[in-house]
Amino acid sequence: MRANAAERLLQHYVDNFRTLPWRSPPGTQPPDPYRVWLSEVMLQQTTVAAVAPRFERFIRRWPTVQDLAGAADEEVLSEWAGLGYYARARNLIACAREVGARGGFPDTEPELRKLPGIGEYTAAAIAAIAFGKRAVVIDANVERVAARLNALERPSKAELRIAVDAITPETRAGDFAQAMMDLGATVCRPRQPLCGECPLSSDCRAFASGQPELFPAPKPRAAKPVRYGVAYWIERSGAVWLVRRPARGLLGGMPALPGPEWEEQPVADAGPALASVRHVFTHFELRLTVVQRRSPIGEGWWQPIASIADAGLPTLYRRAVDVVLEANGEQRRAA
Repeated sequence: MRANAAERLLQHYVDNFRTLPWRSPPGTQPPDPYRVWLSEVMLQQTTVAAVAPRFERFIRRWPTVQDLAGAADEEVLSEWAGLGYYARARNLIACAREVGARGGFPDTEPELRKLPGIGEYTAAAIAAIAFGKRAVVIDANVERVAARLNALERPSKAELRIAVDAITPETRAGDFAQAMMDLGATVCRPRQPLCGECPLSSDCRAFASGQPELFPAPKPRAAKPVRYGVAYWIERSGAVWLVRRPARGLLGGMPALPGPEWEEQPVADAGPALASVRHVFTHFELRLTVVQRRSPIGEGWWQPIASIADAGLPTLYRRAVDVVLEANGEQRRAA
């Protein structure tokens, strides 16, 4: 790798950086660590396009980490609805309260990693972007850039770290980390990479091979197991009965339609289906059947259907509600 590779990448970033609500322009004061942390948590398993408007809404509602630390769990979980991976929201609450209690974010990777929900990547990103500390910041986009630069077909985490560490400069840590992320997101794409626009193409072994898309080799995907669930639709006077899921476990603490725990086998004799919803989680696929029930079950509340969008339902249950309401509307139109 040529010695000026980092300089070329940084100049490319200056000329082409993405304007994002949690970033500071290259060469300016680093952003508030709260904004860096919040954005990195939101961006886990979620696209930039989906996160940007939600990030801005969060910041308007809770402008500082102290504001977020003082918010009720239910408010934060409801605001998170639709972003998925709800363990992130619970860690977000716990981390905000710990940071609020200590008076701010620590500025080193080891101390950052002690906070709830902050792993190796997030700690490195905060240290570099918010505090200007040299750190080896590796997300999925950076992994791809490093693998292609070195023509690594099936690189280990250790190999990728060595590769990124080798080109990470001692200064401008935040700009370099974000430059690598942007390069992977916009130029060194998984398919049809724009090698002609890449400032590192002259150093790239994958480009030299003539088949850059072969690096890294795609990981084989295992078939996801299927689980089955039942949710009860209990309606009265223009309102539907909602409950809150247990604090621990999948969708923990989120509002939901009531129902038993999900099973590995289809539920027998659940009753006539009002709707069926298929939802894919990280480790399994859920097939949820919505059936009608007359009496409320569990501790909950009557949510007016007219304001169901304000209930903070996670995507699974919001889709189930939408399908039921659509089916009911079609039945009324047919009557």
